[in-house]
Amino acid sequence: MAKSTNGNPNIIQTRNLTKEFNGEVAVNNLSFEVPQGRIFGLIGPSGCGKTTTVRLLTGVYRPTAGGARVLGEDPQRFSQTARSKIGYMLQHSVLYPDLTVWENINFASAIYGIGPRRGKQLRRALEFVELDEHRHKAVNNISGGMQRRLSLAATLAHDPALLFLDEPTTGVDPVLRRKFWDHFDRLRNEGRTPLVTTQYVGAAASCDLVAVMQNGRLLFVDTPRGLRLQTYGGELVDLRATDYFDPRVFDSLVAVEGVRDIRRVDASHLRLVVEDAGVVMPRLVEWSQAQGISLQSVEEYQPPFDDVFVHLIEQQGSDSHA
Repeated sequence: MAKSTNGNPNIIQTRNLTKEFNGEVAVNNLSFEVPQGRIFGLIGPSGCGKTTTVRLLTGVYRPTAGGARVLGEDPQRFSQTARSKIGYMLQHSVLYPDLTVWENINFASAIYGIGPRRGKQLRRALEFVELDEHRHKAVNNISGGMQRRLSLAATLAHDPALLFLDEPTTGVDPVLRRKFWDHFDRLRNEGRTPLVTTQYVGAAASCDLVAVMQNGRLLFVDTPRGLRLQTYGGELVDLRATDYFDPRVFDSLVAVEGVRDIRRVDASHLRLVVEDAGVVMPRLVEWSQAQGISLQSVEEYQPPFDDVFVHLIEQQGSDSHA
């Protein structure tokens, strides 16, 4: 497998991947790479092509044009070895409601070809999602959130290296959603590669790499920090005074090395665009002392990803009409 820029082999590579249905383009010319051992988030609104992309990468759909290499192979010609390394959690539940938690995961493991001596492996998967104590309960007697966790456990039953998790947190409450992402962190730390599709923009902060999709097209692929830098032109620092900022000091403030722009939030609150927040913040303290300004706080501001994405989409729209 080819190496990514960070030295990890690319477990997925696509080039101009395209899928049409009856002349309608669902996935349009996607090219991206997923390094091994990273959480890759495929983020976008419902209907933008995320699930179709996953089905192309798992060999469910044949591309109309372009192609992909997954685990070094063409998904349309996966070897049995490659298939055994892939886990696929569907967007919609495929559990059997009348069977118990244990019977469901046992059935899933049999499909993957795990031998009869699989008890310890299945117990580990249930323990991973904190369902082992519920293994004798019928699925129709556990909550919807527990059913989603069981679907994840079933996906992990055969110990895959690459996981396709299609909208795994849809319909679950924010507390459980956070727990799911904690599970994905643990999987990544074990050296596995979760590819997660989601329409929850805030999930971008939990990914190592984020791909943003809209209308079947790939708009951006970057780290969460990289997306913030694209959006605002640098890192953000909030500067708060105990009194107020006289506009006459702005010329000296923008002259501080590393300060790129000043945005006034209110009379006592400035938001600065800077090259490197960690380097610039001590300079801002020195500047305030030289100006005789009493500061209440100087801290880096991390904008919510909802704001980041709105700005990115607006920028993309402006660029396309330029």
